[in-house]
Amino acid sequence: MRAVTLTNIYLHPITQKYVRRSGMAHAISVAYHAYDLAIKYGVNPDLAAKAGFLHDIGHYEWYSEGKWDYRLYREYDIHPIKGAERAHKLLVRLGEDKHVAKEIAHAILFHTDSALPTGEFQFTPLQKVVHLADESDKEPGNKHHYRNMDREKELYLIAELDKKIDAAISNDGKSS
Repeated sequence: MRAVTLTNIYLHPITQKYVRRSGMAHAISVAYHAYDLAIKYGVNPDLAAKAGFLHDIGHYEWYSEGKWDYRLYREYDIHPIKGAERAHKLLVRLGEDKHVAKEIAHAILFHTDSALPTGEFQFTPLQKVVHLADESDKEPGNKHHYRNMDREKELYLIAELDKKIDAAISNDGKSS
């Protein structure tokens, strides 16, 4: 039995505030991609889906003259750093194991190149899965952040992914 489910995370006001800001449909899609990639690469699907779902929780908006300014965003972006911190705090608050929360936070920290140190960097398997999951859902012009769906469908998809994770963990013997 998992201490914290995606449904628990989805329903929390912090998630609703910050993940919704960066695109709930994108977050859910990345969680599904992360789950599928975790199964493919033998990574814990619970951790992968949670990190995929929360990967953009640190986003904030860079606007210039009322319009999204991607140049400013790329120049000053620290969303993976802020997101890792926010996700860690949220997961621990919800009752997640502190070591698991740290592993998920590290996957969020390294999901994009904007927080990576220069030179060669060695990803853990979970970090690689979350990075690939995010890349799998990107759209030109960052349109992936602006897709919408109604909240009923969001919650349905989250609950369905929770069921898939529970089944995978019970079939595999893995736990978070």
